[in-house]
Amino acid sequence: MKIEVSTDTRVAGIPIKADDVVATVESGLARFRDRLTRVEVHLSDINGPRGGVDHRCLLEARPEGMQPVAVSHEAGSKPEALRGAVDKLHRLLTSTFDKLHDRKGGTSASGQPT
Repeated sequence: MKIEVSTDTRVAGIPIKADDVVATVESGLARFRDRLTRVEVHLSDINGPRGGVDHRCLLEARPEGMQPVAVSHEAGSKPEALRGAVDKLHRLLTSTFDKLHDRKGGTSASGQPT
């Protein structure tokens, strides 16, 4: 899994190192390491100098042999935005890959065959 980090020109405030971003993404998506070819991380400042919920993290994952999937999270700081986006992407990939392995003909929630 290759991880690419990019930021916009207005990202300021709490500094975040690219190595920290890569480590957070790798640890949060370790379960899917063999199934992803690339993850792109885009950090941006959405309000500029006005403050508030100011930072956005967009993650785009490219699963092997599938269409890319993307999530975003907005928060008051870059680390919070990154952690939120990694959590969302983990849930999305879990759901996506679980649907691939769900077979018809199993039992339903009531225990009856489908």
